[in-house]
Amino acid sequence: MNVEQLAEQLKRDSLFMRDVVRWETLPQKSAVYGEFPLGLDTRIQPLLKQRGIHRLYSHQAEAIETVLRGEDVVIVTPTASGKTLCYNLPVLSAITARPDTRALYLFPTKALAADQAHELYELIEGMGADIKTYTYDGDTPVAARRAIRQAGHIVVTNPDMLHSGILPHHTKWVKLFENLQYIVIDEIHAYRGVFGSNLANVLRRLIRLCAFYRSKPRFILCSATIANPGELASLLTGRPVTVIEKNGAPSGERHFVFINPQVINRQLGIRVGVLKTAERIASALLQNNIQTITFCKSRVQLEVLTRHLKDITRDVLGNAERVRGYRGGYLPSERRDIERGLRDGSVKAVVSTNALELGVDIGALDACVLCGYPGTIAALWQQSGRAGRRQSASIIFYIASSAALDQYIVSHPDYFFSQSPEHALINPDNLYIMLSHLKCAAFELPFEAGESFGINNSADEMINYLCNNDILRRVENRFYWSAEDFPASEISLRSASAENFVIIDITDAVRPLVIGEMDRYAVPMLLHQNAIYMHEGRQFQVERLDFDACKAYVRHVNVDYYTDADLNVSLSLLDISEETTNARGIRRHSGEVKVTALVKMFKKMKLDTGENLGFGHITLPETDMHTTAMWWTLPLDAAQPYTNDALQGGMLGIANLLRITAPLFLMCSPRDIAVVYQVKGSFTELPTIFIYDNYPGGIGLADKAFSLGELLLEQSLSIVSDCACQNGCPSCAGPVGEIGLEGKAMAGVILCQMIER
Repeated sequence: MNVEQLAEQLKRDSLFMRDVVRWETLPQKSAVYGEFPLGLDTRIQPLLKQRGIHRLYSHQAEAIETVLRGEDVVIVTPTASGKTLCYNLPVLSAITARPDTRALYLFPTKALAADQAHELYELIEGMGADIKTYTYDGDTPVAARRAIRQAGHIVVTNPDMLHSGILPHHTKWVKLFENLQYIVIDEIHAYRGVFGSNLANVLRRLIRLCAFYRSKPRFILCSATIANPGELASLLTGRPVTVIEKNGAPSGERHFVFINPQVINRQLGIRVGVLKTAERIASALLQNNIQTITFCKSRVQLEVLTRHLKDITRDVLGNAERVRGYRGGYLPSERRDIERGLRDGSVKAVVSTNALELGVDIGALDACVLCGYPGTIAALWQQSGRAGRRQSASIIFYIASSAALDQYIVSHPDYFFSQSPEHALINPDNLYIMLSHLKCAAFELPFEAGESFGINNSADEMINYLCNNDILRRVENRFYWSAEDFPASEISLRSASAENFVIIDITDAVRPLVIGEMDRYAVPMLLHQNAIYMHEGRQFQVERLDFDACKAYVRHVNVDYYTDADLNVSLSLLDISEETTNARGIRRHSGEVKVTALVKMFKKMKLDTGENLGFGHITLPETDMHTTAMWWTLPLDAAQPYTNDALQGGMLGIANLLRITAPLFLMCSPRDIAVVYQVKGSFTELPTIFIYDNYPGGIGLADKAFSLGELLLEQSLSIVSDCACQNGCPSCAGPVGEIGLEGKAMAGVILCQMIER
């Protein structure tokens, strides 16, 4: 059965349509073509015709012409619109014209780099040109690295390898830096938050080295649809960039089906579980031989759903390889095997986190199932774009959970179709990040007195600080690295910590086996002692967590539950940068805080029903993070009329509401910020509600929330007032079990007090 037949069948299924709140069909779109640019190598056009490409799409032609004029450019078009040709054609043409020319390709993941390098090889072979292209990452054999440094025309790598493997050893890459003409950065929408802020500083170091070697490379950047591509590209590169965003590529018919599962407890606002609904839809797609990708929001969700689907499809020999899980933490060889299975059709269903959101070639999938709102409109479009990538008809199912953001999206489908994608926010001048990279830059090349680092950023103050701490040493007008350590090894571009924990299976005591890895900040929640760690549907119990050695030892078990840890957070004030008071005496502040996180206990949750089977205690060290925050404090007389329980329920309700409104108005992912409340603030001594950036040093989200003033509060009041539930539900202030019977009403009362009108 194909997608069109399945769509017609589902529309006639009254049981299925009972949960459908919107069925939107986006029509097929025809291609818009442009003239083939002059100035490209004469072998390119015949080669493209051999590959079935007789004409370039309008955005491809415009992008190549812009590159040939010597401008920096960012191409912003949807998934599968042929962005790869926009940079491959001018780069290959430049190298054939001048063989000394070099190009550097950056991709956010090793998987994407390997995938794009394979496509580049095919083009070069078709041209019959002597252009040496190599992938340079952590998996590259040591013996091959010298040849790549000396002879590589195009070096394909990722930001992490550029940061720690190329820039600190630039004297071994003289040919690359002296002749570097193009820097290609793909999928720039992935460089948000701390990752993007780090990359901008890595590029500052790269441009600084290029200037030393007297080369002036141009940037070619590509992105899926975001609201501020030009701004993001300029912040990353430090230069003005030409934006090309009028898409000329065709697309097939697309069915968007918005599903809101039935309410099973009206008072509590609880619905049929999103995983149960996803399992039902994904199994129906499997039975009809429709190749499907299902996106989950967490590792636990992914592993639970993968296990269920494997059980459904297991054959008489116990094999269930038609269904695979895919996420970060799987070993590279395992991920490559899954990608091959998707391309050759042997894998019919893959359950993934956002690890497959980027443009790795996984073939022509027909259907996409989204288990809840992924956090941003841009991510929702990107994930849904993994289906129908080759102009065929596709079907996308968006399944809403009881969570407030999910319910908002499913209740307002027009918001999804009409809202522009979010801004990608980065803060390259974050002091925490910039100081770390200035150390790396000083290690790579001595600083001159008065030299800047970044846009209009004098490095003098930071250099003096490093000199006072014996990290740099001044000799006349230059500052030299004098510390013993290697600074790049201390910086992780993707998180605040450079440490990754290795997960070791000790089921076979004789032959322990490394089965995965996890970043340090996720470890207390997912790899604590006695946690159930899930890997491709298999369950392992954590026998021992060695925090100092960054290792977790696990043993295979077969139990019918998973674990979920509770995180306790406390805040302390470091500095107040701005404050204001409205006519009602509500004070609004912004500043810097220290966030202390501690995991104390975990719950055991039954796999099939999700019910609580008990709990256990966790003994782990606490973690500290310095970041930016904004907060509201209520005056004492505003809180006095209420009991402590009523006030706590109301403030918890407001915090839940802000978790809905803040990501929408700040145009960020919910995980980029945190919202907490204190009935008696740790440093205000008053009822206080905090919003803080979930990244060390902050990336500007809390400052933006402060500038929005009362808009967030007004929108929160609108949601709680418009919700039809009696005493609270997950779609507004939160379930009654959390906020109490008075919580919803109290949230409304307190919000009215906080708003100046």
